Amino acid sequence: MKKDEVPQDITFLTKITKELCYVKNETGKYESALSTGWQVKHEALVEAWEDINKNNEEALKAVLKGEKSPIYYFMLLNLMDISLLASYTGFWKFTIRRHMKPAIFNKLSNKKLNIYAKVFDISVEQLKNITKNE
Repeated sequence: MKKDEVPQDITFLTKITKELCYVKNETGKYESALSTGWQVKHEALVEAWEDINKNNEEALKAVLKGEKSPIYYFMLLNLMDISLLASYTGFWKFTIRRHMKPAIFNKLSNKKLNIYAKVFDISVEQLKNITKNE
């Protein structure tokens, strides 16, 4: 991309940040330039966040129906997957999958719940008493 082709579209991030791009100058050498945004990228980000929010709503419904434990909801809410949650908690992935079953979750010790609560930056009470207001 040439320096005069750097996108300068107005997006929701325009007033917050600028993106660093590497472009070719008149002599063909690379240099840096700032972009205020690109409409296509903006639309992709909006769509991605809509998908994330939809997944979070579905996870909350699954927890409220008793199909999944609150660990599942808070994992998605914090943009984590099982591998990442395992690395933060120190639990094995298969253990976390078991903890996502309501029957197993209800039997977890306060020590294990505390580990999850600390990772999710919530209290054990918030973890145990998830409501529609989340």
